[in-house]
Amino acid sequence: MTTERVEEKVRETLNAVALDRVRAPGDLVERVVRRRSRRRFSQAAGAAVAVAAISVGVVFGFGSGGAAGPDRPVRPAASPATPPEGWEPWQSGSPGASERGCLVDGSALYCSGSKYDAAKIDANTGKRLWTVPVNREGDSIDHPFAVRDGVVYAYRNHTAENLPDGDYAGGTDLMAVDAGTGDVLWKVEMPQDDRTAQAAMLIDGAVLANTPSVRTMSALDPLTGKEKWRHTWDKGTACQRAVLSGVPYLLCMRDVEKPDATDVFRLDPATGSATKIAALPGGQELVGTTGNRMVLIAARGAGGKDLRLTTVSGSGERVSRPYRTVGATATSDVIGDRLISVSWRGKATAYSLTTGKTLWTRPVGVKMPDQNTMPSLPSPVVSAGQGVVYFFSPAGDLSGLDLRTGEQVWRGHVDTGEARPGFGAPQLLLYEDALVARNGSTMVSLLPRVGD
Repeated sequence: MTTERVEEKVRETLNAVALDRVRAPGDLVERVVRRRSRRRFSQAAGAAVAVAAISVGVVFGFGSGGAAGPDRPVRPAASPATPPEGWEPWQSGSPGASERGCLVDGSALYCSGSKYDAAKIDANTGKRLWTVPVNREGDSIDHPFAVRDGVVYAYRNHTAENLPDGDYAGGTDLMAVDAGTGDVLWKVEMPQDDRTAQAAMLIDGAVLANTPSVRTMSALDPLTGKEKWRHTWDKGTACQRAVLSGVPYLLCMRDVEKPDATDVFRLDPATGSATKIAALPGGQELVGTTGNRMVLIAARGAGGKDLRLTTVSGSGERVSRPYRTVGATATSDVIGDRLISVSWRGKATAYSLTTGKTLWTRPVGVKMPDQNTMPSLPSPVVSAGQGVVYFFSPAGDLSGLDLRTGEQVWRGHVDTGEARPGFGAPQLLLYEDALVARNGSTMVSLLPRVGD
């Protein structure tokens, strides 16, 4: 299937899906394939994965709106919040450094924005420590994706030059940046403009990147960017990627709208040699990992509301259970042993990936964004030490639910203003027990007074 046909299929699917009277937001169609951002998911994953992700995702958390339910009585959580050493509450509104999102590592935030492809910010004070300027423009939705051994890994435009016809097709580089100084250590050109979590990830002793072709993953030396090995799959096949305990895995299927099976391969992180460890029926969508397990989901029938959730271990052991959403999902994420999701009706749900049981369903406690507009609801974050899952609304509402029971144990509000269109969605980050709420270029760090 050609790229043009894939994009047309994406448009058709997004325009046609209407589950529980929920349609994709009006501008989502062109956001998926829009030329300006140049992030072609279909090129990176193939038609099978693109259509499967959209079909499952409209129900399972790639949408946007609704109204929160009434607040639950507040009661103490297991543990109060403790401020990080040297931390004080702060707010930063400097444009250009964080609109594309941030990553927490140690006592630093690594961000991207309209002016900088990478910026290091002190998580204790909000002060900017160094920056890497963008190469031409910084309007994508990516941000640094990993930090290890003093090196930050991020993306930037390959060139700032126009083509002879005056058009601009700059391409993407994967880059490594010294976390201490902000110096760019190396760059490797990517074969397409995919900057999703599937494009590059850390494995044992290397960076696994989708380069030099769209059907190849290469292990790059983390200090030099030089290729150690590569693995290429056949034409007509689409492969998703995951990492468990430093070991890479591929989930491959035929690149058609309704694949009959998904094969799971383990790649040796030292050599790239592939071993098939499992075969699952139909097209499976990777939704996350937990410990030494991948979490996959697939629609069981037409309409996509009756789903089947499967966990696959690194050795190929798998457990499948039926899974049914409680209304259309605004956001969903695998956190630890749980699948935490929020419906557009304002209900938060915790589902155990070990027992296959829904542990609780409670009001999320924040104002839900309108379903037909952007931005969407950010992913939740969990403080394992406190036993609290936190939620953030683009309207500035914050809520903490007891991870065991779903009871609301804290609520708050921050003024982050309105996000600029075209940049990353609002974000909620956790720095030890302190929260960092980001909306556009505004970031606020606060300590939730849980249990005080």
